[in-house]
Amino acid sequence: MDMANINFLAVVAATISAFIVGGLWYGPLFGQAWLSAVGMTEEDVEKGNKAKIFGLAFLFELIMAFNLAMFLTGSAEAAEQVTAGAGAFYGFLTGFGWIFFALAVNSLYEGKSWKYIFINGGYWTVTFTVMGFILGAWT
Repeated sequence: MDMANINFLAVVAATISAFIVGGLWYGPLFGQAWLSAVGMTEEDVEKGNKAKIFGLAFLFELIMAFNLAMFLTGSAEAAEQVTAGAGAFYGFLTGFGWIFFALAVNSLYEGKSWKYIFINGGYWTVTFTVMGFILGAWT
């Protein structure tokens, strides 16, 4: 693995895209359904420490975007073959094949609803697809 092939600007852009998708996903698209699925109210959300939540979320999503970039472009051979389409495809496989189902397994043991699984798993599937697209487009 060679970090010389990593476009760090693309990693940051991919990280920011997670916030944009999240704002839409947990806002106008599925916000009320998500609140219901997690048993929270908007007042509960407002009580959270925003600096801590958003700061750590950014850090964790930066690590995830960097990790995906390493998979996509961690070698010169891989970097030469990655396109926006390939990045989106591998991002989708990451989000759906690993993250969605990892969340689903945990959620089953925790007694969470299918609504909860589909909302959160869907978010990560879309987010990793977008991240992969960005990373692939900027190789």
